[in-house]
Amino acid sequence: MKPYWQGVFPAITTQMHKDGSIDLDATAAHANALIESGISGLIFLGSLGENQSLTAEEKRLVMAEMVKVVYGRVPVLSGVAESSVQEACRYASDLEKLGADGFMLMPPMIYKSPDPRESLFHFRTVAKSTGLPIMIYNNPLSYGHDITPELFAELASTKNFVALKESSGNTRRITDLHNTVGDRYAIFTGVDDLAMECAILGIDGWVAGSGIAFPRENQYFWELTRKGEWDKAREIYRWFTPLLHLDTHPKFVQYIKLAVQEAGLGKEWTRAPRLPLTGAERKQVLGVIHTGIKNRPKLPKRA
Repeated sequence: MKPYWQGVFPAITTQMHKDGSIDLDATAAHANALIESGISGLIFLGSLGENQSLTAEEKRLVMAEMVKVVYGRVPVLSGVAESSVQEACRYASDLEKLGADGFMLMPPMIYKSPDPRESLFHFRTVAKSTGLPIMIYNNPLSYGHDITPELFAELASTKNFVALKESSGNTRRITDLHNTVGDRYAIFTGVDDLAMECAILGIDGWVAGSGIAFPRENQYFWELTRKGEWDKAREIYRWFTPLLHLDTHPKFVQYIKLAVQEAGLGKEWTRAPRLPLTGAERKQVLGVIHTGIKNRPKLPKRA
């Protein structure tokens, strides 16, 4: 079975004005810049897109507008992070009508559950509400639901589960997934600073975070891994890694939005309870970003 989705699917931010209202024009401009870099798909309203800080109406507005902006150039996915199974089903059904191409489905967000039955029920029930393809998001560190390779095997009979985003932080999972489910799913990494390690072990795609501030470098690095040019990839990765670390902090939304701003692709504004960085923390993060910009590698021209 060939993977349904492959390549870099950035998790884009939802751009906002200083007062926390949504800036659709800036979000569209960033989406266009990412598409021009050569990406294979776009994921709106993931964790980085501040999904849970938006109202139901705002989420539908963002997706309706971004479907128009992207205009079929790459697949448009939306994160699904509703607080109940019922609302997740309603959202998936509504987005299918609005023209989305698929979903990145997060586990139940209302509470951390150690019971796999609840996670499996959530995923299967939402999948029944739509005919669109779905990427399952496994992030036990953040969401308290661990979808193990064995559980992915249990979900394999649901046909519209076509991909998985593995963000456990345990690179052993990549090989375990290959050994347990074979090529049933397209395997994406979701941990930026493990991208090269996961690429070596064999993945189909990358849900990139920090790379949305450096889209050309991100895409070039990914293409090097596809060609097996590991020496060149390693050189880029060593430059990139301090920036990729920004994706693995609890304030990753503020960190990455600040990087997007400093790279000239958007603004840092977030919606409360997230607040702009201040003091020593802001200075430290800006130091990482500015050093990365200063030492930005020279890339060959795209063919």
